[in-house]
This record gives sequence, structure tokens and C-alpha cells, in this order.
Amino acid sequence: MSETRESTDSRDPKPRTVVVLQYAGIGDLIWHIPYFRMIAEQSQAGRVTVVAQPSTLTKHFIGHEPWVEAVIEHDHRPRRGEKRRGAHAGFAGMWRMAQQLRAGRFDRIILFSGRSSRGLIAWLSGIPVRQGFGYRFLQRIFLNSGPYIEAYKGPSLAVYPEASAFMVAHGYCPAPVIPHMTPPLAQLATMQARLAHLPRPLYAFAIGTSETHKQWGVQNFADLACALIAEGGGVMLLGGPGEVALAREIEALMPEKVRHALTIVTDAPVLGSAAALQVADFCVGNDTGMTNVAAAVGRPSFVIIGSRPTLDQDPVNMHNVTAEKLSDITVERVLDLLKEARRGAKHA
Repeated sequence: MSETRESTDSRDPKPRTVVVLQYAGIGDLIWHIPYFRMIAEQSQAGRVTVVAQPSTLTKHFIGHEPWVEAVIEHDHRPRRGEKRRGAHAGFAGMWRMAQQLRAGRFDRIILFSGRSSRGLIAWLSGIPVRQGFGYRFLQRIFLNSGPYIEAYKGPSLAVYPEASAFMVAHGYCPAPVIPHMTPPLAQLATMQARLAHLPRPLYAFAIGTSETHKQWGVQNFADLACALIAEGGGVMLLGGPGEVALAREIEALMPEKVRHALTIVTDAPVLGSAAALQVADFCVGNDTGMTNVAAAVGRPSFVIIGSRPTLDQDPVNMHNVTAEKLSDITVERVLDLLKEARRGAKHA
């Protein structure tokens, strides 16, 4: 991580910029990537520094991009199960983060957040231009560059609508931008070769989740896999190192005779997983980051979301499977949705 101005061009009048992502999930990052890139285009040397929580895997997803100068990890609140205190937790941690930003000698900080704590960090950093959502007075007192937006109150998850409203209000784009990403060609070639033996259509199951109440269940995934293979398709169980045991559990629930059309991908880097999703034809999964990645690489993605706020950043590729309770969503219903998708139907 670079915190110096060695790479800046003193002849470039545009502001040296750092952007701050409040939220902790991979999906949250995916929704912001096109907006960060737009801000970079109007920043010094066409680059921005990105501050994000480690759980977003920001370094892995965009750390290599030419428009990213550096990624600073904001270890504010470790995810449930990590059982540790974040290095930037509490006021002392906020002070440490502010001093880290001060050392970067930025001209502008843009907070994708409405929280007063992020505003305080920006103020403590001494960065001259401080922008943020500003829909709370306690944040706005630390900011000095509007316009501000109203808090989102609709049926969708607020993260993407608020980010979009902020970008439109500041003139970066005339309307919300649908998230899109392209995996590296080398990763795509690797996954094409690795998955070539599987029947088509190929269904990727995003089996992981950061919280147990979002988990559709191993038996449901196993039954869905068996049904899709019986129809002539192939199935990929997609996750990270933390999903190895879960994938094996799903596989163990499936008869030996159908496993020829099943593969497990839990050992790929995150951009390799994105490439695997692009190789697939459809994605089905929990309310987890990879279902959002699937939509971003242009694949119809069915997220088993239950009664949670819906994910509506992509009206073409993101499909919310809703119900009063997650357990009310049956394998048969998901099968019907996938059959409609194969016929090219649109889903509400």
C-alpha cells in the first residue's frame, strides 16, 4: 500500500482523491466499482485510493486496476465469527485511520456513507474537501462540500440506491449505473478448460454466506443439483476455502450416479471465481457476494433472499426469490424459475 505522493503529477490540477466504502460485503464492493472508476477519471492522474473493510476483498478484486492507486484496509468491525477486535475499532482506531489518511496528503475524501463516524474520520484527517451522503446532521457537521442526499426508504437494500443517488447528485453520471465487471482473460481461459467436461447448461451454486440465517440449506442445494443434472445439466458448487466442508456435505447427499456432472470450485482466487461464473450459464445462491458477481459478469443470478430487502441493482440479471421465510422457498419453485430463464423469460 502506498501512502506517499510519489506517483502524483503536480501538473495535474484535478484533486488527489480517496474514496471510503462503508459496507463490509463483496456485493457492496461490486455495486460501487463503476462509481469508483468514474471518480478516478476526475481525480489526479486518473486514479483513486480506496478505503474498504478487509471482508470486501477489495485488494483482490480491484487492487490491480490501473485506476486504483492503493487500497487501504479499514479494519473497523470484523465479521461475526472472527472473534477479534478490529485495529480501527473505537475512537482510538478512528484516530489511527484518520492519521493514516492524513499521511496520504489527499485533496478530497468521498464517503460512500451516511454515518457520522465516517464523517468524523474525514474531519480528523484534515483533508480539505470532504463529501458524503450527509442525510444525518451529525455527519453533515463534519462535511464541507455538498450536495447531500436523502436516506433511501424503499423496498431494496439501501446500499446501491444511496450510492447511485450520491453519484447523480454530484454530476458523475445522469442515472444509476448497472454494475459490470470483466474477469481477466487468463482466469477465464483457466476456468473454461477446467469446466469444459461438464454438461450444459451449467449452473453455478453460490453456496457460502456470511450469516447462517441467509443459508438456504445443504439438502436444498443437493436436491436442486440432482434435479438439474437429471434434466441433462451440469452443476458447479462455488465458494472459497471456508466452504470446502459445506461443498463436500452437499456432494455427500447426492447419489454417486449423478456426481459425474458435478464439480467443486473452492480453491480459486476471487477473480477466478468471477471467471467461473462467466463460464456458467446461470447462478443460484444465497444472499452472498458471488450472486452479485454473477450478475455483474452478465449471468442470470437467482438469489434465495426470503423476506430480506431485495437486490435491485441489475433489473436484467439479478432475480430475487422472495418468501415470508427462507424455508418457504422450495426446490420446485427454483426449478420452475430456471426453466423459465432457459426459455428467455424475464422475472420480477
